[in-house]
Amino acid sequence: MGCERRPRKRYSRSVARRRLRTPRDRTIEAELKFRVASVRDHAKLRAMLLKRGAKLTGRYKEDNYRFNGPGKSTRNTTLRLRVLNGGPKGVLTAKGPATFAGGVKIREETEVEVPDVHATLDLLQQLGFRVGWTYPKRRSYWMLDGVAITLDVLDFGWFVELEGPAEVLPEMARSLGLDPANALKDSYSVMARKHQKARKPTKSPATPVVIPPEAAAH
Repeated sequence: MGCERRPRKRYSRSVARRRLRTPRDRTIEAELKFRVASVRDHAKLRAMLLKRGAKLTGRYKEDNYRFNGPGKSTRNTTLRLRVLNGGPKGVLTAKGPATFAGGVKIREETEVEVPDVHATLDLLQQLGFRVGWTYPKRRSYWMLDGVAITLDVLDFGWFVELEGPAEVLPEMARSLGLDPANALKDSYSVMARKHQKARKPTKSPATPVVIPPEAAAH
């Protein structure tokens, strides 16, 4: 007896389209950000975090590239490329408009790690995005009771950022001696732009500066 042939299943283009259209889950970012007076405040916070058993999970030097979009549909989206520790790896982040609840800043966030910041920048520029401004940041990253706490140093000051479930952030802030009523509304990107405009800087560079691995080792 011959083997009976089964009809070959056709892969429907409409099914493919539906699968491509299925939206990925976006992260809802909730944060509180505070300005502190000096490096001494960072030292006090580090001591408190260590005493409470917080874990230091990383230290980074970031070069942040903030993009201007090509059309109306991108005006409400913040697009930023972070070059980590001189590159070539980085993180590309897109954030939607912010809302506030009890001082906590809440917004949609989509974030992806990129292996080559130069290729990523080239792709974005071909899509019509342009570097609007850049700013450096030094960050130490801590975890305590499910909340990410970062101690950040920028050209315009010292900062503390708390990120985690919105309902626990105010109490965590108070436990660290920070008043949620004093939380900042501006992002680092906006603050950096205001700082640069006040200083009337030269035009931002068009490409990220990446330190070769052999140079970074010295």
